[in-house]
Amino acid sequence: MKHLNRLLVAAILFLGVGVANAQDENNPWAIEIGVNAVDVYPVGTSEGGRIDPSLRGDYFDEYFNANDHWNILPSVSKLGISRYIGSGFVFTAVGAINRIDKIGDAPADDLSYYSADGEIKYSFRNILNGPGGWADPYLGIGGGYTWVDDIGFGTANGTAGLKIWFTDNLALNLQSVYKRAFEDTYGITHFQHSAGVVFQFGGKDTDGDGIFDKDDECPETPGLPEFNGCPDTDGDGIEDRQDACPNTPGVAEFNGCPDTDGDGIADPQDECPTVAGVAALNGCPDADGDGIADKDDACPNEAGPAANNGCPYKDKDGDGVLDKDDQCPDVPGTVANKGCPEVSVEIIKQLNEYSKTILFDLGKATIRKESYAVLQNIADIMKEYPNARFEIEGHTDSQGSDELNQRLSNDRAASVRDYLTTIGMDGSRLTSIGYGESRPIATNATKAGRQQNRRVEISLKK
Repeated sequence: MKHLNRLLVAAILFLGVGVANAQDENNPWAIEIGVNAVDVYPVGTSEGGRIDPSLRGDYFDEYFNANDHWNILPSVSKLGISRYIGSGFVFTAVGAINRIDKIGDAPADDLSYYSADGEIKYSFRNILNGPGGWADPYLGIGGGYTWVDDIGFGTANGTAGLKIWFTDNLALNLQSVYKRAFEDTYGITHFQHSAGVVFQFGGKDTDGDGIFDKDDECPETPGLPEFNGCPDTDGDGIEDRQDACPNTPGVAEFNGCPDTDGDGIADPQDECPTVAGVAALNGCPDADGDGIADKDDACPNEAGPAANNGCPYKDKDGDGVLDKDDQCPDVPGTVANKGCPEVSVEIIKQLNEYSKTILFDLGKATIRKESYAVLQNIADIMKEYPNARFEIEGHTDSQGSDELNQRLSNDRAASVRDYLTTIGMDGSRLTSIGYGESRPIATNATKAGRQQNRRVEISLKK
């Protein structure tokens, strides 16, 4: 029955650890397995105590005299479970067993020893070493219940110790607890020293990056310790949260973005990211310095105004009309005719000298082959006046009906127009019309006069 009571007290203490901290799943657990030593001698004298004062020393007298005063069970004799509360505080539940063969300076009759304790400890690790330091000194207070053979009594506990961390999870714990018995008549005030191995576990690491969520500023995205668990996807030393270009390595000067062409303008703002340029043109170059980016400059190596697409104003044909305004930049012309040559009376006369010699099959609009050379001469002259428009006129003599003559004159004028387009003339510059017998230039009473009236004429269309 007495053993059942002891186990019940220990179970309540251990249950208290889990209930007190179940709300904070990010705080780690720790378990300790070790050995303990019970020492009654260096606890001071007590007039009414159970132990003869002559068997004890003064406080801390012969504190390290393990040979004469320490009771040690040569096996695993201590089990502790801890839970981190926060702000450097840890709650620990500890159970221990031992065998007592000396009480102070007096021998004992191999008494059984059991204890169950709860402690609140404060760690100075972060204060002395910063997070992750190997030295972890601590102080604590608490209470518990101790049984020596058949006698049980409560104690108030004061704890001092040092954990030496070998890894993030493994440490050696050296501890001394002063246990003041509440019962002077039968309680035994004593020190309990211990050494144990501590294994820390239970921290939550959602993203699996080795950094617990409580310390991870990006708990759902794998990251790096130097960025408190946040990622640096492009590996440029700038964490993604501060990186304007998280997938492309860059420099801090441009918030993590690159400057590929080294012109001092970050690539996202650089319209020409692979060619060094100037800020005024959004990172694009201006080789001729005319203020127009090379990519928009029709003459990138010659300075010119934007109105002329970055090219200098020129007058290639020397006619006094700048190329930008010259509709015929390769042919000298007149200002009045927008830089194109004007068709003179003499040119029209020359065209008509040729056109009068054009021959057709009798009563048809089919041009005879011997007239092809004449038509080529006509086309060559017309091409010298690229903005001039010409009208081809068809005329007949008075023989035959008016209807027949009108149709024949229309067809012959159209036939000439069509042929000229086949040898390079722009059809939009040519029109054709037939006048039939309505515009004779000679008498129709003679053969010679009728021959003159059967003709093709060319006029300048205004």
